[in-house]
Amino acid sequence: MSEMDVDSAIEVDMPELDKDKIVVLPGALADGTGASFQIKDEDHTLGNALRYIIMKNPDVEFCGYSIPHPAEPFLNIRIQTYGEISAIEALEKGLDDLASVCDHVEAVYSQAVNNKDYPAEEPI
Repeated sequence: MSEMDVDSAIEVDMPELDKDKIVVLPGALADGTGASFQIKDEDHTLGNALRYIIMKNPDVEFCGYSIPHPAEPFLNIRIQTYGEISAIEALEKGLDDLASVCDHVEAVYSQAVNNKDYPAEEPI
C-alpha cells in the first residue's frame, strides 16, 4: 500500500474524528501501526493528558507529542503500536478514555458540590 493509499484509508477509517480538527501527517507506516497526527487549536494541556492515557494502552509501543512552535496553535502527536491495533484505533481509544476520565471527574466533583462534601476554609 502506498503512502497515498494509507492517507485515503485513514480518511475512511476516521469517521468519528473531526477532519478539520485532526489531520494525519505524511509518513504514516503502510501497515497502519505508526502515524503522526496534528491536532489544531490545542496545547500541552491536551497533549500531556492524551499521551499519558494512550501510553496506558498495552498495545501501544510509543506515544509522544510536541508543540512545533509556541506561536502556532498546533499539537503534533506520534503513535506507534505493536501491531494488534492501528495508530488510528489507539488515538480513538485514547480520546474516548480521556473523555471517560473527564466525565468521571466531573461527576465526582458535581456530587461533592451538591452534597457539600468538601472542606470549608476557616476564616482567618
